[in-house]
Amino acid sequence: MRGFLPLLAMLVTACGNQTLSPVFHEEGRPALLSDWGMLSTSDGVLRLSDGVEPFDLNSPLFTDYAGKLRTVWMPESVTARYQEGEVLDFPVGTVITKTFYYPVDDAGHVLRGDGDVVVSMQPETLDLDRVQLIETRLLIRREDGWVALPYVWNEDESDARLMRAGHSLALSLADPDGSYRDIDYLVPNVNQCAGCHAVNNTTREISPIGPAARHLNRDFAYTGGVDNQLVHFIAEGYLADAPDLSEIPRAAVWNSPDLPLNARARAYLDINCAHCHNPAGPADTSGLHLNIDAPHGPNLGVCKPPIAAGPGSGGRQVDIVPGHPDESIFIYRMESTRPDVMMPELGRSLTHDEGVNLIEAWIAAMGDGCS
Repeated sequence: MRGFLPLLAMLVTACGNQTLSPVFHEEGRPALLSDWGMLSTSDGVLRLSDGVEPFDLNSPLFTDYAGKLRTVWMPESVTARYQEGEVLDFPVGTVITKTFYYPVDDAGHVLRGDGDVVVSMQPETLDLDRVQLIETRLLIRREDGWVALPYVWNEDESDARLMRAGHSLALSLADPDGSYRDIDYLVPNVNQCAGCHAVNNTTREISPIGPAARHLNRDFAYTGGVDNQLVHFIAEGYLADAPDLSEIPRAAVWNSPDLPLNARARAYLDINCAHCHNPAGPADTSGLHLNIDAPHGPNLGVCKPPIAAGPGSGGRQVDIVPGHPDESIFIYRMESTRPDVMMPELGRSLTHDEGVNLIEAWIAAMGDGCS
C-alpha cells in the first residue's frame, strides 16, 4: 500500500501542480528543504509528498505555543520495528520531519498554536493563509546514525533553507485574552539539537524522542478516515513486530480533564523532561528521573534535595514538597524564563502556563509535606 497515490495528490497533479518525490540523501547536508522532497507549498497550501505519513503524539513537547506538523517517510522494502517502552526502531533511510508554525488571524496577527484555530484544509495539509511557517527540523537515519538538520522557511513560504548555525525570529503572540507576548523564537543550531536528542549520556548518539508506541497509540483523522496511528502504520508497511493493540500502552493526553491527574502529569513530564532526566540521560548525575516508568519517590523528586541546582533552586529545599507546589523547586524552574534557572533548558523562551498549572495540581494532590 506504500505506493498508493492519495486522491489529494492526484487532484494536485490534475491541476498542473507537480508534487515533489521523497529523496534520501545518504550523505551531505542539502541546502534546501525541497531537496528532500518530503513536503512542498503551492497554491497557498503546504502538502505532503506521496508516501510521507503524518502523525501526532498523545502529549507533545511544549515549544513556545507553536503548532507542529509531524511526518515520517521510509524507502520501499524497509520498515520500523516495535520496541517495548522505547522509540520505534527506524531503519536506515528514514526521514522524520517536524514543521513548526503559528496560526494567524484575518488581520495577520500571530496566535498561540494551542489548537483553538483551524489551520488545516485536510489532515495532511496546512492552509498558508491561516499559518505562518517558522521552521522544519529533519531527523535522518543514516548508516552511521541519526543526523539532525534545521531548515528555516523564507518569507514567501516557498521553501526553507538549512541554518546549521541556528536562527532567531522576533514574534509577538496574541493570547486568547487579547494580550500579547513578545518572544525571541530560537531555531537550534546543529549542536544544540543533541541537547535534547542525545538521550543517552554515555553514547551521546542522537535519536528521535517522540515516536514511541505509547505516544503514537492514538487516533488520527487521515484524509481517508479516522484510524489508530499504529494500525495505520502497520497497514502502510511502516511498522512490524508490534503486539496486539490492546497490549500496547497509551500515554495520557496531558490536558484531557477526563483522564486521571497523575497519568496526565507523568505523561507531561515524560515527553518534556525525560529525554534528559532518565537513568542514562544527560542529567543522570542529578538523580532525578522523570521517565514514565520511574517509581514514585525520591528519584521522581518527592522530598529530594537538589544535587547541584545552584540558582535553580530559588532558595527552596527540595524538588517536590507534597501538597505544597509553591515550596517546590519543580515549579520555580518551570515558571522561570532565566537561562540559568529554567527547565527545560532548551526549546522555550516562554513559561508554559497550562503545564505549570498541571504540575502544581499534581503536587498539591500528593499529600502534606516531607517528614
